[in-house]
Amino acid sequence: MSGEGERRLADAAATEAFGARLAAVVRAGDVVALTGPLGAGKTSIARGLLAALGLAGEAPSPSFAIVQPYAPPETLMPVWHVDLYRLDDPDEVEELGLEDERGDGVLLVEWPERAGARAWPEALRLTLAMEPDGARRLTAEVPPGWRERWPI
Repeated sequence: MSGEGERRLADAAATEAFGARLAAVVRAGDVVALTGPLGAGKTSIARGLLAALGLAGEAPSPSFAIVQPYAPPETLMPVWHVDLYRLDDPDEVEELGLEDERGDGVLLVEWPERAGARAWPEALRLTLAMEPDGARRLTAEVPPGWRERWPI
């Protein structure tokens, strides 16, 4: 990976705003992997991205559905918001059929580590950590396919 970077997101609004900026540069076929502890802001980034792509209302966390699909006209492009938190075995990810769908849109994956270490090597990997003052620290691992689009 190259183009790694770190930034501070002061609050939930800044975290959603980062997701909105991300929406301006995503392309069909992209995978965005969101890692961090519960409450770190993964879903806030997803909500910001989905809102910037036209979703009216707040996007629910896909914790129980595992995969929450969005498609035009609801959003400008298809987005599969995925939460792998409840999966216990990386083999279960294959059963979701995500690779079949992703060529047409964006795959936004929370808890990607549940898919195994080799899943989505081409993904933009965003790791969130909580700071003592309530802010979030975002660290980006930027793969070659994202180089000309980064930083945002």
